[in-house]
Parts: sequence; C-alpha cells; structure tokens
Amino acid sequence: MRNDTPYTPSTAYPFGFLDAYAKREIRRSILKAVALPGYQVPYASREMPMGRGFGTGALQLTLSVVGPDDTLKVIDQGSDDSVNAVNLRRFIRKTCPGIQTTTLTEAATVLQSRHRIPEKPLTEEQICILQVPYPDPLVYVEPTEEKRRTMHGEADYARLWVKLYEDMREFDEITISHRYPTRINGHYVLDPSPIPRYDVPKLNRSRALILFGAGREKKIYAVPPFTKAEPLTFEDVPFRTETFVDADGNRLACRRCGATDSFLDEFTTDTGEKVFQCSDSDYCLSRSQGPASAIYTEARHDA
Repeated sequence: MRNDTPYTPSTAYPFGFLDAYAKREIRRSILKAVALPGYQVPYASREMPMGRGFGTGALQLTLSVVGPDDTLKVIDQGSDDSVNAVNLRRFIRKTCPGIQTTTLTEAATVLQSRHRIPEKPLTEEQICILQVPYPDPLVYVEPTEEKRRTMHGEADYARLWVKLYEDMREFDEITISHRYPTRINGHYVLDPSPIPRYDVPKLNRSRALILFGAGREKKIYAVPPFTKAEPLTFEDVPFRTETFVDADGNRLACRRCGATDSFLDEFTTDTGEKVFQCSDSDYCLSRSQGPASAIYTEARHDA
C-alpha cells in the first residue's frame, strides 16, 4: 500500500513501529478479508507495548495502512479525548513521524474507533478501523473454534437463530444491545465489534472500507465499500435500534447541541438529574459551535 521507512541506526523503530514483514503479512490478510467479506482471516498478531484488550488488533491494522500523508482520527465511544483514544493517538504520532491527527471526521483519511461509528457519513476516501474484543458471534452457541469454522463455511447459523428465538420467547424482543450479529454479502455472519445497534445500519452499503481487528483473538475481517450488511432478524420482528424517547414518546435531545438524530449517552448530574448528550463529540461540537468548532478540531500534536 505504501512504502515503509527503512530501519537505520538513527531511528529507534521503523515507521509505524511494526517491521516491514509484519506489515506485509497484515496487509495480505486485509486483502483476503476484503475479497471475502465477513470472513475471519487469521494472522500473527504481534506483541504491542500495551495489554491485549486495549485495541492492539485495530492498532496493528492502523499502523499497517497509515502513511505520512494520512490524517488520523482516533475515538473511543465517540469521544476524541478519552484515555484510550488519547493514548493510542499519542503512540501512533510517536511511531509515525509526519502524520497529522484531527478530531474532524470529514478531515480524516484513517479513523480508528472503539464502540462507535461516527455520526457523519463516511466517504470512499476513508478507512474506518474498529477495535474488536471477540470476533465470532457463534462463540455463544459453540465453544469449539474448529466447529465454528465449519459452521461459517456452510453458512450454518441455525443455532444462532435458536438463541435469538429463545431471547424473543423469554423477553418478547431480541435484547442484544451491542455486538449484534450481522450477515455480510448474504453469507458470513460477523460480530460488528461492541458498536450499539444504532450503528449497525451504517455498515450496510457503507462508502468507506470498514476493517475489524481482534488482536487477542488474532483475526481480521472486513466490510468492503457498498457491501450488503443485514442484521439477523425474523420476518415478523423487524430490527430496531435504540430510540431515546421519554415517557411521552418524545425523542430526547442532546443537552448541549439539541440534536435529536444522534446516539445519546446518559449522565446523572450532582443533583441527581438525568441528562443526555451526543456520544460523538465531533458531531456535537460541529452543531453547537458551527464553524468555530474548527478551532478545536484542527490537527493537533499530543504531548
């Protein structure tokens, strides 16, 4: 994809921390994942200077595809300033000299995210990389990985359908709030990382390439641009997302920008009052501050 900066005695690490062989292997795995939408491609997940479970899989994908001419955005549950997002962005900046970082969704060429897909629509010029703790939705119904591979290959998801049916019988609805199983291109069912159901429709016919990296489980999978993505649901039970309505059926609004079309986080104030605010900080700031938000969302260097 891009030339790698060769190792010299004057540099502590090659560009992107990973050596050229690791990057090539990850890029080959990415190409296979794009060619087989939804298929979990195994790869040799490398040791990173952080604990597994903190986004090492997505970080390896980011370091393998990003170049000095890219602009990077890193978010955690929609926020650019959470501990996870700040530390990952700082590490990437230190190991990728010349790269620019931003909090503007539309300005980024590469986006790494945990738990959210940005509210603003992505474009063909962008790559969205999602952190994944558990890549296989069949793990709920089959503990043996070898059997799960056979089930995926045969598109045998009967036991997963049974689990959804049992959920309906017990609770009168499918209660999965995140990691909702989604069929890609009519065959493989994947775990779309811990994104809420609100974000699952964004996978369908997405203009951007969406990559998933599970470092602990050593798997990579993808949803290529303009690919069909369908959440599993019954014909008489339509898929629904979080509604964010009050007791009177009115749609709740963000307390800061007034948005009624975004995913909201719930907070409790010191007085015990429950308030709601946009999960996506860039979307919220762009609505509340308008052009002035560009001051906040310029590419910036983390200390």
